[in-house]
Parts: sequence; structure tokens; C-alpha cells
Amino acid sequence: ICRKEPGFRSGVVFSSRFQVDLVAEAAGAADKTLASGDKDAPAPEGSEQAAGGEEAKGRFRVVNFVDPSGASPPEAVPAEGFQNGDTVMSEGSLHSSTGGQHHYHYDTHTNTYYLRTFGHNTIDAVPNIDFYRQTAAPLGDKLIRPTLSELHDELDKEPFEDGFANGDELTPAEEAAAKEASEPKGAVKFGWIKGVLVRCMLNIWGVMLFIRMSWIVGQAGIVLSCVIVLMATVVTTITGLSTSAIATNGFVRGGGAYYLISRSLGPEFGGSIGLIFAFANAVAVAMYVVGFAETVVELLASVDCIMTDEINDIRIVGTITVILLLGISVAGMEWEAKAQIFLLVVLITAIFNYFIGSFIPLQSKESQGFFGYDSGIMMENMGPDFRGTESFFSVFAIFFPAATGILAGANISGDLSDPQLAIPRGTLLAILITGIVYLGVAISTGSCIVRDATGNDNDTRSAQIMANCTDAACKFGYDFSSCKSDDGLYNCRYGLQNDFQVMSIVSGFGPIITAGIFSATLSSALASLVSAPKVFQALCKDNIYPGLEMFAKGYGKNNEPLRGYILTFCIALAFILIAQLNVIAPIISNFFLASYALINFSVFHASLANSPGWRPSFKYYNMWVSLAGAVLCCVVMFVINWWAALMTNVIVMGLYIYVSYKKPDVNWGSSTQALTYHQALTHSLHLSSVEDHIKNFRPQCLVMTGYPNSRPALLHLVHAFTKNVGLMICGHVRTGSRRPNFKELSNDQTRYQRWLMKNETKAFYTPVFAEDIREGTQYLLQAAGLGRLRPNTLVIGFKNDWKDGDMMNVETYIQMIHDAFDYQYGAVVLRLKEGLDVSHISEQDDLLSSQEKTSGMKDVVVSIDMKDSDGDSSKPSSKATSVQNSPAIQKEKSPQTLNVADQRLLDASQLFKRKQGKGTVDVWWLFDDGGLTLLIPYLLTNKKKWNDCKIRVFIGGKINRIDHDRRAMATLLSKFRIDFSDINVLGDINTKPKKENVTAFEEMIEPYRLKEDDMEQDTAEALKASEPWRITDNELELYRAKTNRQIRLNELLKEHSSTANLIVMSMPLARKGAVSSALYMSWLETLSKDLPPLLLVRGNHQSVLTFYS
Repeated sequence: ICRKEPGFRSGVVFSSRFQVDLVAEAAGAADKTLASGDKDAPAPEGSEQAAGGEEAKGRFRVVNFVDPSGASPPEAVPAEGFQNGDTVMSEGSLHSSTGGQHHYHYDTHTNTYYLRTFGHNTIDAVPNIDFYRQTAAPLGDKLIRPTLSELHDELDKEPFEDGFANGDELTPAEEAAAKEASEPKGAVKFGWIKGVLVRCMLNIWGVMLFIRMSWIVGQAGIVLSCVIVLMATVVTTITGLSTSAIATNGFVRGGGAYYLISRSLGPEFGGSIGLIFAFANAVAVAMYVVGFAETVVELLASVDCIMTDEINDIRIVGTITVILLLGISVAGMEWEAKAQIFLLVVLITAIFNYFIGSFIPLQSKESQGFFGYDSGIMMENMGPDFRGTESFFSVFAIFFPAATGILAGANISGDLSDPQLAIPRGTLLAILITGIVYLGVAISTGSCIVRDATGNDNDTRSAQIMANCTDAACKFGYDFSSCKSDDGLYNCRYGLQNDFQVMSIVSGFGPIITAGIFSATLSSALASLVSAPKVFQALCKDNIYPGLEMFAKGYGKNNEPLRGYILTFCIALAFILIAQLNVIAPIISNFFLASYALINFSVFHASLANSPGWRPSFKYYNMWVSLAGAVLCCVVMFVINWWAALMTNVIVMGLYIYVSYKKPDVNWGSSTQALTYHQALTHSLHLSSVEDHIKNFRPQCLVMTGYPNSRPALLHLVHAFTKNVGLMICGHVRTGSRRPNFKELSNDQTRYQRWLMKNETKAFYTPVFAEDIREGTQYLLQAAGLGRLRPNTLVIGFKNDWKDGDMMNVETYIQMIHDAFDYQYGAVVLRLKEGLDVSHISEQDDLLSSQEKTSGMKDVVVSIDMKDSDGDSSKPSSKATSVQNSPAIQKEKSPQTLNVADQRLLDASQLFKRKQGKGTVDVWWLFDDGGLTLLIPYLLTNKKKWNDCKIRVFIGGKINRIDHDRRAMATLLSKFRIDFSDINVLGDINTKPKKENVTAFEEMIEPYRLKEDDMEQDTAEALKASEPWRITDNELELYRAKTNRQIRLNELLKEHSSTANLIVMSMPLARKGAVSSALYMSWLETLSKDLPPLLLVRGNHQSVLTFYS
């Protein structure tokens, strides 16, 4: 009998806590189980229900197998049918989820599976492959494991509200993949032979094999021809190994080279290569079709059947051919695959036909240079004989396109039944077979055909010149010396050097070679015609380039990109009508090579990043070999055609910059991210091993903004002087009596970090839970940052409403400033007379656009719930509310009319976001705090928005030494290399303030005085203990001079700086424990009231400026 777990009431069906999908994989169909909805169904023989008696009847359900074919489940299943990994569900648990996928909830407290496994009932799940799927995929459906909250939180707490228990929302690309996967099955999938091997061999064996290979041997000789083939094979083999490594590092979807590169290096490289690779394949269709059309037109010309003229005939034949190929492609992948098999049979027949013919020397062929295998001919053709402008590299450039095409199989990765197995096996075997055939043809042609032959049977050697004849043909009785004229030019029509169709002459049956040429061109054209739309479709699905979404749509059971086929057809047709591809051909080769280079670089980059996620099951690769392959590809690009290589690089970089600028909202876990992390970690550690130097001091600010969009002015001003200079952390202390919701805190952290990035604010958002503001600020002062990347300056907003609220809040506020100095931080306070906190304005979302979709969250909008308008800047000012009750989500409502104060507040909040006109930043450097008071305005005026403002410096001094003090300060500033427009020495700084201002100050502090002289000592001490912020008569008298100075400074500020864009002033210090918070707050209030934006600054009295080099 199963014992009940404490906390569960019998008979109560708990609401589902996590989702489970039915998995109908062929291999594991029998292992997946579903609970029957029929409560009265007979119990399985030997099951727990039979053994458990009446108590178990209400709790256990009959378990049946799911039949993937849709057959009805068997009525009874023996208990032995349970295997580790089965999932048991109760009735009422099925419900539909997003994207057409069916997620199944189940009541984990009524099933007995885990009881069998562990001896007690638990919802903790055992390891299962389906928990690790990204989306619903062809291999099976995604299961969602119980969240940590479900296993750990208290039972009365619902860990999540929406359907995504694990917080994983799908990206648009993943949703598309999920939708595609959920469509009706029956799609044609290919194995490694038909899908990869056949395609790659057909694409690699191009027309070069039959009409250029013999010419290459004639020019370069057997040895260098083999070197050329081996060099090309080395490049393609390294690329094949790299492709295999990437393809086996996780599930591969459709998109071929684009998919592999984008998921490895990110959307920037993937997007740029995807576009040019798809375009190159489209133009390659035209190149191969024109090659086919030229051969057809030559045949027509040989029987005098030219229709119009040669160029137009090529256009006519090419257009008809590409229309037929389009028909085969649109008919579906299955027809296209059958056509490829037929073409491969023809091609292999042609190759065998040539080799058989090479062993059958005929008298009639000798005059054309073919004598059969002979060591003399082989030795004569061993070395190079470059003619005209040809060289080793020019011949290599002509051959190399024949070695491309190794990605033909990978390009249809979405149509392969097992891409991880098929791509490595098929690609590498195709490279091996084609490389051997190329070498075989090179050695064979060089061993049985002479370089030059006249084709004249009468050119037999005569007895007179027998002694002078040294050519290999001489011993066969031929003298072809007449081929070379006296001026060094060759004028014969036959032989390796002169006849492109020499393989037809050698072959056993010439027309089969012509059929082979047709097969080679048409198969390559067909492969390219299929590859281009597939790659382009994958690119469009990811929505990297806006406006191309229409080409992402697929049709039929194979999700065929019909629109992509039409586009490819149009591009190919346009280039076919040009009928002159000598210019575009090298660009195509360079586009392919750029793809190869990036695939190789991807493997190097992923290995260098040392990411734990880089675990390819294909082990035969090396990061340095891949890097060498990438470099080789780049070298070959320039060898083939330097201007085409430059053009390719410019196009790739242009597209890269565009995608980088657009920043598509995708996250594929690229190696670029991994390497960025690796470098950041390495540099952070390296930075921590070096002592700080004054020259490298940067203000690294902990800014108590609350939610980052609550105090825009504070955020914008600090960002203005820390952007690209120093660290900025937006601190937020969350307080409250309720239990802290750390999951919500984590979601907020993610959401507002994205908000900062979206608003191009280079800062980090760090929220903490604490009992009160001061405690939370202490946490941040101690723990924020990493290594040397730690804050050194606390920035807070001025507490405008300090007189209205609880004075204990003022005590907390002032203690925060004291804590900053205790931790050796500098302190900065910003005051705007309008205030800083805009979070109470419910329409602020129109201004700050804080709504966005984030990972793990629906459209959660920051709804404001703030009582006091301008409280402490670290005070939590808003709550994340659910979508249903968020006032900001109802955008259809007419915008509310703001009162004048709120309108001014909103305008002021954007003050520092705007370009500052010609004006001044007034620096009142009254006390030497190490130079922070001077450094901040210097950094500020270096920024574009502030560079029209001039720095004016104000210092205290004596009337009789004004000139001396001014010169001394000017000398100091020039040594610091800080530009200034004026220096004012305030000789009247110690003059008594106006009487009405002193009276106003006394009236302001009146409610906060202790007045201990008017009460008993014990009573006074008790009151001071309970209200420590109260001002004693003793301290008021003791600090009378300091009080008067603050009043006088406010008068001077109004006199000299009332028109300044910003005032930066030394903040007065109050000795901790001696000056009450109310008095210190009153000083700050008096000093800063009725002024332009004011920044009170006090460094930690460590030098931050130096004039030494």
C-alpha cells in the first residue's frame, strides 16, 4: 500500500504543476505511457491498484501504452511494462499549448511510477532526453521538468502563473521550427548516401572533369597536376572535417552552411554568409546551365543546326533547361533525388567509359595524340609546360571550382533523416572518392596522351630524321614537331594542350562522355537550384533581414520554399541571358570559399572559447588545423582572383556591419558569446592582479536609481560621464514585510537589464532584498561588482520630500551617506528642483517605453505604485504587476491630463538626455577631496551632448589675495590639463548671510529641534534615543558658523550660477555621531534650494588626478 505524504488531503486533486508531452518516437513509443481517463476500467493484472484495496481506488489510474500510429491502447498492461523514464498521467490533464504543440499536465500525486522507482512518492523527475529539447522537434516533443520552485517552495504557493513552467519562451525562429515540426508528418527524409554522398559527388564532379582536367595536365604536368588536386583536396578535407565537427555538436536543422555558421559564430557572420551563399548558389545555377548550353550549341554547330547565332542559342537552350530544372525541383525533393541518382549513374558510366577506353589504343586515334599507356609519354608529361600567360596559380585557379560543392549535402540538412551521421560520413567519403578520381584522371591522361598532335595520319617519322626525334611519339612512328612554329607558338588542334574534348577521343564510346558532361552540368545546376532556396528560407525564418519574411513560407509535406525557387529561377535566368559568365564565375568561387573559411574559423573559434557546450561527437578535428584551413581558404581566394576576393570581403563586412547595427533579437549560444565571456573572465582576473594607478582612475558609480526607468535624469547624467569610461551599476533595494519573491527579483533583473540595453545605457541593474534601504545599500556597497570592476562612488538623488514624511527615513538617508564614506566610497547627490522620481506618473510608459518581451516573461509592464513623489532614490518605487491589472497595458485609453507639477517633472526627467546648448558647468571646488569634484565635470564636458559647455571654476579665498589664488588655481588646472573658461575667487565667502535667510533656516529646523533646555534631562535623553535625528541646542550653537556658511553659499550660488546648465559643488561633510541627520539634511536643503541642477560631490580624499606622466 502506498503511504500518503503529509500535507496532501485524500481525495483532493491538485492542480497541475508541470507539463509533459506525449512522445511518439519510433524507438521509444512503447516506453511512453498515458493514464486512461476511464475510472472504471479494469485494473492491470498485478498492479498496485489490485493489491492496494479500496483506499487506492480513488488515487491510482489504469496505465495504458500510447500507440503512435493511433491504434487503441491495450486494455491491460502487466506491471513489468513500466520502465525507468515512463511518465504516468491522470485524466483531465491534457491541454493545448502554444504553437500547435500539445503539452500535457498531470497530477503527480495520483501516479505510482516514482513510488516503484524510489520507494516513496515524489514529483522529482528522472533524467529524460525530452527535457532537453528546445522545441517540438521531428525527433520528439518537449517535456518540461518540475521547476525548482515546485520541488522546494511551500505547498500553498503557486510557483508560476503562465504556461511556461521553466520560463523558456520561444524565439520567433524556434516558434517557426515548432510550428514546422508540428505539421503533418510524411515528409521525405534522406539517408547519408542519397542525401549527402550522391549530392556532393555530383556537385564536385563538375564539367571540369571532362573538359579541363586534361588541359591542366598538359600545362602543369602530372606531378604539379597531382599537387593542384591535393592542394584543393586539403582545403576541402579540412573544411569537411570542420563541417562534421559543427554538424555533430547538436541537432542540425535546415539551412546548411548558413545554419552551421550562424549557430556557431552568431547572426552577424551567419547572416552575411547566408545571403551571399544563397546568391552564389543561385548564380551557380546559371553558370552550370550555360556550361550545358554551350556544349549543346557546339553539338548543334557540328551538324550545322544553329538556330540564330551562338550567343542567342545559348540563351534559348539555357532558358529551356532552367525551366525544366525548376519543374523537377518544384515537383519535390523526392523527384529531385531520383533525377540526381539517374545523373550519377550517367556520370559514373562516363568515367568508367573513359578509363576502359584508355586501355584500348586504336590506330585511328594515334594521330590525335592517344597512344595508350607508355612510360615514355608519362615521363615526358611529368614536368610542367606552361604556355602563354599561364602559371601554376592560374591553372590552380581554373581547377579549384571543380573541388567546391562539398556543402551540397549539408545545404539540405533539414531534409536529412540524421544530419549528425549523414553530413560527416557523406561529405568526407565524397571528398575521398572524387579526389581519387581526379588524381586517377590526371595520371591516366598524362600517361597515354601527348601534349601536341596534328591529327594528320601522314605525320609519320621518316628514316632521315629518326635520329633527331626525341618526343615520346617518335617511337610510335609519329613526328609532331611541326606543331611548334619558328616563333614559339603552337598551332595544332589535338593533344592535351589543345583539345578540350580529348577525353571523348580516348573513351570507348565518345557520346557517353558528352552525356557525362551533360550529367555533370545538370546535376550541379540541380543541386544549386535546390540549395539556394533552402538556405535562403532558413535565413528568412530567422528574420535577420527585415522584409524577407515572405520567403520563409514553405509548402507541402516537405515544407518546400516555392517562393525561394521562383526567386532563384529569376536570378539564374538573368545571368543566363547575359551568357557571359567569365566575370561572375570567380566571384562565385570566392563566395563559396568565404563560406568555407568561416566554417573552418567557426571550429577554431568555438574551440578557443572553451565553452562547455562545445562537445562535437565527431572527434577527428583540430582547432589549429581548422585555423590553417581558414587561412588557406583566404589565400586561395586571392590566388583565384584578387579583385573578386576583395569584393567578397567588402560585401561580407558590409552585411556584417549591417546585422551588427540592427542587432536581431536572437540568442543561439554562439561561440562569439562564449569567447566574450572567456576574455572578460581572463581580463577581469588579470586586472585584479595589478594595483590601481591614479592615471587609470575611473569613477565607477553605484547609482541608487530604484527601477532604472524611475529616475531618468539621475540615470542619464551619470551615464553621460561613465559611458565608455567607467562602471555604472543601477542599485535597487526592494523592501517590504511580505516574504521576498526571489524569482520575481530574478525576472526583474533580466527584464531591466534588457531595458538598459534597449535604451543604449551601458550599465548593470542589481536589485537586492533587504529589511530597509540602508541595509540594502550596505549590501551593495560591500558586494556589488567583480574584482577591480567595483564601484568607488555612491550616487543618490536628493530627498526632496524629506520634510513631509517620517523623519526616520531622513535618518536612514543620511546614514547611507555616512556608510559610503565608511566604505571609502566617494558620494554624489543630484538635486533637481522639480524632483527626480517619475514613477508615480501612470502614463510614463509612453515616454520611457519600458514594455518589451523578455525571456521567461509575458508583456509585463512596470506599473507604478508610489505614494511619496520624490523619496529616497534607493526606495523601491514600483512593482511588477501582472498583465491583467497593469494600468499601463491599456494603451487604448485616452492619455490622462498631467498636472503642471508632473508635466514639469517629466520635462526635467529628460533634461540630461538632450544636447546641452552653449552654457557653463560651474564647478564650486571649495574643498580638496582628491579631485573628484573636478574630474566629473571634465568627463562630462568631453561628451558630445556637453561639449558646447565651458567649465567655470569657483574657489574660496581672501579679498587681499584674489589674484594670487586665481593664478595658483590656473597653474594647478593647466598641470592637470583641464580646460576652463574662467576662475572666480570668492573673497566674500565668509560674509554673514542675510538676516531673512537665517530666519528662514531657523523656521525650517524648528520642528526638528530637541530643545533639551526646556525639559528634564532624562526626558530629553529618552526623546533623543527614540528620535536620534533631533537637533540639540548644543550642536546648533556649536555648528552655527557652518550653518551660516551653507546659507551664505546658497546666496552666492544664486548670484553667480543661476544660469548654469549644471552646478558641481563640494558637498559639506558632517561628523558622524556629532551632527544630527536633521541638521545635516537642513544644510543640504539650504545649500541647494532654488538652483539649477546641482551635483554635490565629495570624493574619498584619495587623489584621482595627477600631473605626472
